[in-house]
Amino acid sequence: MSLAQQLWRANADWADRILAHPFVQGLGDGSLPVAAFKSYVAQDAYFLDAFARAYAFCLAHGTSRDDLFGFSELIAGVLEELKLHKSYTESLQVSLDGVMPLPATQAYVDFLLDTARRGDLGETIAGMTPCMRLYAFLGQMLAKKDVAPAYADWVKTYSDPGFEALAVRLEGLLDLHAVDSPAVRANYRRAMELEYGFFDANR
Repeated sequence: MSLAQQLWRANADWADRILAHPFVQGLGDGSLPVAAFKSYVAQDAYFLDAFARAYAFCLAHGTSRDDLFGFSELIAGVLEELKLHKSYTESLQVSLDGVMPLPATQAYVDFLLDTARRGDLGETIAGMTPCMRLYAFLGQMLAKKDVAPAYADWVKTYSDPGFEALAVRLEGLLDLHAVDSPAVRANYRRAMELEYGFFDANR
C-alpha cells in the first residue's frame, strides 16, 4: 500500500465526520442555506489563493522535470476551481474581493504557508494532499445519490474524473517525495482537522 493510501486510511475517521457534516450533506440534498454557501464561496476563494501559492513553493523546491509538470498542472487545477467560484459571483452576487478570513480559514492558510515556507517538499505535500483527496471523496460520495439542483455544479466539479486525476497526481508526488515520518503523518492529520473546521465555520 502506498504512503498516500496509508495516510488516507489512517484519517478515515475525519473523512467520515466531514462527509456526515450538515454543511456537506446540505450541498448534496440542497438544504444548505444560501447564506452559508455564499460565505463558504468567499472563504474558499481566499483559501485557494493560498493553496496556489503553496503549490508554487512546491514548484520552486521541486527536483525533477516531472515535478515541474505535476505542480504546474495542479496550479492550473486551482485556477479552474476559482473559475467555478467566479461563476457564483454572478449567480449569487458574492464578492471575492477584500474577503475577511474567518479564524478557521486563516488557521488553515497559516498552516499551509508556514509549512511550505520551511521548504520540506514531502511535509508540504502531506499538508496539501488531504484537501484534494477529501474533495474528490466528498464529490464522489454525494454524486451517488440524487443531487439537488441548488449545488449540483459543486458536486459535479468535485466528482468529475478530471478532479480525481488531480488528486491522484498529488498523491503520486506525495509518494515520491515524502517519507513515513511523524511530521508527515501530523501534517496530513492536521489538514484533515482544519478541513472539518473550515466546513463547520461556514454553516
